[in-house]
Amino acid sequence: MKKGFTLLELLIVIGILAILSTTMMIVINPAEMLKRARDSQRISDLNTLKTAIAMYLTEVSSASLTNGSYAYSHTVATYPSSGTCGGYPLTHSSTSQAVDGSGWIPVNFSNITGGSPISSEPIDPNPTNGRYYVYISTTSDNTFELIANMESIAYSSGGSSDVESKDGGNPNLTGYYEVGTAMLISTTTGCYQP
Repeated sequence: MKKGFTLLELLIVIGILAILSTTMMIVINPAEMLKRARDSQRISDLNTLKTAIAMYLTEVSSASLTNGSYAYSHTVATYPSSGTCGGYPLTHSSTSQAVDGSGWIPVNFSNITGGSPISSEPIDPNPTNGRYYVYISTTSDNTFELIANMESIAYSSGGSSDVESKDGGNPNLTGYYEVGTAMLISTTTGCYQP
């Protein structure tokens, strides 16, 4: 008596495996998982920057933020080279990630007692997709705001882990993640170019 599988049995097993693998790809959705990972990095980056700027403001006796201006984290194809962001003019443009005041955020973190709490100013994890961070500040009361645009369905406005509409920022800006000491803008007009 011969032992083994018939061609029909093998085809049935292969068919079942194909259906299971297709179902898993649809359920897991690797592209969405990568977007979620980048969004987690954005949240971490902005919270790290918020802490570093707050530390700068409390530790440095002559701390002062630039007045009524905004800056971008890096240059990308859709980066506006001039104009305004929610009414704030672009006054500082740098692609540097340096922490000595010459970086894209014009704050000298090196003046903090014990040195800079960050080794470099972070940039968006997906700059090739036209994404970047926005920094807005005022000198009058040393307030600032950091903004990022989430890309995953989960972290976007209305998603299961929505951070854009639940970040405590301006309720009119539900499509952006905002952190800082004050929510300075009521519109992102001019901030993010399509």
